[in-house]
Amino acid sequence: MIGFFITWLTNIIALIVVVGIIPGIEIHGWQTAVVAALILGLLNAFLRPLVLLVTLPLQLISLGFFTLLVNGFMFYLVSKIVEDFHVASFWSAFWGALVFSIVSFILNLFISPEGRINVTFYKEYPSKTYRGKSVIDVEGKPADRDEGDDDRRIKQA
Repeated sequence: MIGFFITWLTNIIALIVVVGIIPGIEIHGWQTAVVAALILGLLNAFLRPLVLLVTLPLQLISLGFFTLLVNGFMFYLVSKIVEDFHVASFWSAFWGALVFSIVSFILNLFISPEGRINVTFYKEYPSKTYRGKSVIDVEGKPADRDEGDDDRRIKQA
């Protein structure tokens, strides 16, 4: 349940970013942003898969470009449902949906499905051996070398 609220919060943030970047998209009040993000999430969860299934032949022909148009349509549909959320034209909705997708994708990279923030820091490089065998690093030097390795290569050559 907390994952739903975290995802909803990231959608609100993404929607606020879209309003700040894309001309022709306006929101009057933070309450409208909360409701619009909820409606957009619900439409994307329930209606969008049906629309994508119906338009599957067009998506195959367009190599997936039609999905961007469906996303713009969903964004425009939210502006017709939510009262104080205004989108000037379909192309504003198209670009808004594209920016919304990118921003929410970047924000969701750091959040697990359980709602936890995932950031990983590495303190040291991983080992340069692979299953107990020597590996050559980027500089072309062997990482771990046994003394007898050179003799075996010379005899085999």
